[in-house]
Amino acid sequence: MIINALFTFFLISLNVDKTVLFNGTNLTGWKIYGTEKWYVKDKLLICESGPDKGYGYLATEKFYDNFILTLEFNQESDGNSGVFFRSNIEGIKISGWQVEVAPPGSHSGGIYESYGRGWLIQPPSEYDDVVVLNQWNFMKIKVYNNEVTTWINGIKMINIHDDKIGKGVGSIALQIHDGGNIKVKWKNINIEMLN
Repeated sequence: MIINALFTFFLISLNVDKTVLFNGTNLTGWKIYGTEKWYVKDKLLICESGPDKGYGYLATEKFYDNFILTLEFNQESDGNSGVFFRSNIEGIKISGWQVEVAPPGSHSGGIYESYGRGWLIQPPSEYDDVVVLNQWNFMKIKVYNNEVTTWINGIKMINIHDDKIGKGVGSIALQIHDGGNIKVKWKNINIEMLN
């Protein structure tokens, strides 16, 4: 009886709430930063380099603290991108932490701190070929207090505890890297709040 009561309390206190972040129709709930292209086509969210060939971001209007984020991405051409969390943007200058989304061998799933300490952690080299270009890849990101864990295509890429991340507050943002000739497709972007 006591065990059942404790288990019920645990489920209630976990308070998991799943939300669709991208509705497959438009960019409601998101804000564009920079001049790079963000648009919806065939129920997919697409980002690609614009004429300025600069950095660009698409950020949630809401802030998210503790969560599990799941999404799928498909990289064409170079495909250098990323998923920021607890981030803040002014113009095209972003502060926060990025889960790398890049071609094979470029540390996808690792954590990079923009305008800060740089790389905090990179996946082991044996995971260099986990991401497949021109195919759909599944990413899962868990952020809880000062701990971050990432998975790509079912493979656990990194786990890190960091006090500075634990104090961060901000939005989730998708990135398009500078340099031009980049195109990435996104779909099934969902978040589960962890309280």
